[in-house]
Amino acid sequence: MGGSMENRDKLYIDGAWVSPSSAGTIEVENPTTEQLLATVPEGTAADVDRAVAAAQAAFPDWSQTTVGERAEYLRRIRDGLAKRQDEIAETIATEMGCPLRTATKIQAALPQTVIGAYADLIESYEFESRVGNTIVAREPAGVVGAITPWNYPLHQITCKLAPALAAGCTFVLKPSEISPLVAYVLFDVLHEAGLPAGVVNLVPGYGQTVGEAIAGHPGIDAVSFTGSVRAGQRVAEVAAKNITRVTLELGGKSANVLLPDADMATAVKVGVATGFLNGGQTCTAWTRMLVHDDQYDDAVELAASIASGYTPGDPLDPTTKLGPMVSAAQRERVRGFIHVGVDEGAKIATGGWEQPEGVDRGYYVSPTVLADVTPDSTVAQQEIFGPVLSVIRYSDEEQALAIANNSDYGLSGAVWSADQDRALAFARKVRTGSIDVNGGRYNPLAPFGGYKRSGIGREMGTAGLEEFLETKAIQL
Repeated sequence: MGGSMENRDKLYIDGAWVSPSSAGTIEVENPTTEQLLATVPEGTAADVDRAVAAAQAAFPDWSQTTVGERAEYLRRIRDGLAKRQDEIAETIATEMGCPLRTATKIQAALPQTVIGAYADLIESYEFESRVGNTIVAREPAGVVGAITPWNYPLHQITCKLAPALAAGCTFVLKPSEISPLVAYVLFDVLHEAGLPAGVVNLVPGYGQTVGEAIAGHPGIDAVSFTGSVRAGQRVAEVAAKNITRVTLELGGKSANVLLPDADMATAVKVGVATGFLNGGQTCTAWTRMLVHDDQYDDAVELAASIASGYTPGDPLDPTTKLGPMVSAAQRERVRGFIHVGVDEGAKIATGGWEQPEGVDRGYYVSPTVLADVTPDSTVAQQEIFGPVLSVIRYSDEEQALAIANNSDYGLSGAVWSADQDRALAFARKVRTGSIDVNGGRYNPLAPFGGYKRSGIGREMGTAGLEEFLETKAIQL
């Protein structure tokens, strides 16, 4: 198993594991057993100062490395993660409750793909181009501060780390205090990869101390944050004092639109799976299923029957499809939304707020499908972040589009039709950062991010790299 479940008592600063400046610790809980799993240090603003100073000192040399050198480091990091894939999957399954099958296939594997993709990308990216008598140079932005969430606790780090390193930036990370253990495994890998001292730094801690210190630090040149809208607003506000560049990847309330000629069986099955991925604790989850009046009752029945197959179980059991919520607070929040939904007129097609049958411990919520949800209701508008699917009816395509766009968010979405051109025409009109047509495959080279309150800027691919590059015009 390795050392990932043991207590960690150090920070990673300037190429070494060092003692924190205070004795505070953060308890990491196992949401399946409700038992203490491990502790990590509770970092402070003073620790952030040390980390930023190390990153600033390392920046001049690191920013001057060749593309080939940086690509080589990235591939070493990717290979180091590949070696520890099983340990990483087990760590994530244990500390945040993601079922092992998802933790292995997505949580542990996707970061390797992303890091490898950036190694390839920078080898062909044009860091300099000519416009008339001007050289347009793309240069590393400087020190990147990254603040990451608990739901994809490795992937969300590597989406920031890989492009930052690829661009020639140095890096200071605050992982989520709820699932910080996998970040320690990553930093073991980074240390083994032999990155120069100060290029990567780790300060675990709480948002109101370490997160604020990173977002508001005058020595940070770019902040990249993934998490809730409320916390994202705060990051932007604090960063604004220093005119620091901000990339925000926030919430979603994505619509999955089944046009009347869609393959209903496939669309509903994939829709439920996407809605319940990682226990529904996914910002891109298709949490609103839009179905035509004529097919509505059949779709609800089918969704309920598929959803009821998501039996809550131990995430370490490879057959489990639904693990616990990450915490007691998250479970209560999700159950509260189901109550509100019913109070506002929705009907429970399957699931509900009661403790799932046969489950006597762990922060579980029954897989729930809500029918007769109205487009303006709370469960259709707010991000629930649990295994709760709202099924909404529409009468024609124009209304379906209006409902899909009736959201403060615009992160992801889907549309299904037997006619790809029809689906594509619909997809173009949905105000969202990404959308899948007939279950289109995930592409790690494609830009990822949101419209409206889902965020600012993009991750992944060329767009993700450019978040960490400055543009310089040199006139000749």
